[in-house]
Amino acid sequence: MIGVVDYGMGNLKSVFSAFEYIGSQVRICSHPEELAQVDRIVIPGVGAIAQCIQKLKESGFAGALHDHVLKQAKPTMGICLGMQVMCKVSYEGGTHACLGWFDAEVVRLNPGNSSLKVPNIGWNQTEYDSKNPMYKGLPQLPDFYYVHSYQVKTVNPQEVAASYQYGEKVTASIFRDNIFATQFHPEKSQDLGLKILENFVKWNP
Repeated sequence: MIGVVDYGMGNLKSVFSAFEYIGSQVRICSHPEELAQVDRIVIPGVGAIAQCIQKLKESGFAGALHDHVLKQAKPTMGICLGMQVMCKVSYEGGTHACLGWFDAEVVRLNPGNSSLKVPNIGWNQTEYDSKNPMYKGLPQLPDFYYVHSYQVKTVNPQEVAASYQYGEKVTASIFRDNIFATQFHPEKSQDLGLKILENFVKWNP
């Protein structure tokens, strides 16, 4: 059973529908105690990081996720803001301490080219680590759908599972132990995005 975390922010319906479409058992978890009833966890997210952190703490999900993800090591996936919140700190609208699962910071996109707009909204060819199980069965340089103004900069390059070019090299996904996260939206990336979700469902870290 896959649990999609509902902490008051996020693209819950589209993520839920995508997992349901590929035949997975999935439920929306609106209370932290519901995480005990699922085997895999998905953290979606759309919006501002400060509000995201506040809602995770106020709802009790921050502590519950620490237990289920870090201590119990349940396979976990973050999407978009759900990836950024896994970092140590974000500089979106100030300085905000995040969950701290990755030694990384969240900074504004800086394409250095007036033709490349911020936020980046649209499809981008993405280069991935062919050894990473989340990308099994995908073609080279798949197109994924992105909507973001901030990006993840990680201290440990081995934790970068994929990247794309947007005037600079931008982290597209991160990976460590039982945790995988994407800056792009697999639930909005058609068949190739669904393949990512299928790989997550089959993944046994």
